[in-house]
Amino acid sequence: MLIAPAVGYLVVLLLFPLFRGIQLSLTDTKLVNPAGGDFVGAENYTNLMSSGQFWNSLLATLIYTAATVVFAVLLGTAAAVFINRPFRGRAGIRAVMTFPYAMPTVAVALVYVWIYNQSGGVLNNSLGVLGIGQTGWLTDPQWGMFSVVLATVWKVFPFVMLVMLAALQSVPEELYEAAKIDGAGPMSTFRAIVLPHLAPTLRIVALLMTIWSIRRFEIIYLLTGGGPVERTNTLVINIYRRAFSDQDLGVAATIGVLGLVLSILVTLVFFGVERRESRKEAAA
Repeated sequence: MLIAPAVGYLVVLLLFPLFRGIQLSLTDTKLVNPAGGDFVGAENYTNLMSSGQFWNSLLATLIYTAATVVFAVLLGTAAAVFINRPFRGRAGIRAVMTFPYAMPTVAVALVYVWIYNQSGGVLNNSLGVLGIGQTGWLTDPQWGMFSVVLATVWKVFPFVMLVMLAALQSVPEELYEAAKIDGAGPMSTFRAIVLPHLAPTLRIVALLMTIWSIRRFEIIYLLTGGGPVERTNTLVINIYRRAFSDQDLGVAATIGVLGLVLSILVTLVFFGVERRESRKEAAA
């Protein structure tokens, strides 16, 4: 009886939507008649496999995810290393650097719409001082993905920073002292002592950031809506369009299932790497 609430939560909020989504992906259910829809088997899946839009959407997801994870992890780790050192005003700087993560996503999107504004935005005005012409950061296909990734990294890097800061503060002080006695410089100390201690945390953070990036919807939709010219039309944006613009719940659910498969594959790769690293440490 004590676990009944947890079981109920698991069934109602996790398992039922999962199985319902898989069921919908095997039908031609439409938004105008969600209770209807005929069973079509794997037809939705085979149609998507031959759909250029789906593959473009998958490519956009992979580009967005890879760029967001790489830059957020690098920036967050660098920020953690910076504020881990004792200096005057560190607490204030840490609070300021944490601020973007505390902001609602809608507020972040509004800030970046203002920054990217083609006619009077901060970015174009600043570049204009340098003699660089105006750029449509959210409307030019060449810059759409870059602009969305930049806004996302600014929003999420504080999470990486806080997690990596906690990992840095768990490194025993004796190791730093031993490295100093051995005459190791800052870079040698970081490579030989700090990085091995951070590696497990880095892998977990990278996994979380990857899964969250695959699923991220709000900031992409608010900034570009999947444009310009489908450059930011990720799987999640594609699901929204198929469900509410095309009113095709069956295809939308199919894309959702394939997105879930992608997340599971990423997780399996992570566990494979984690198991291999654990074996290396045990052998050493």
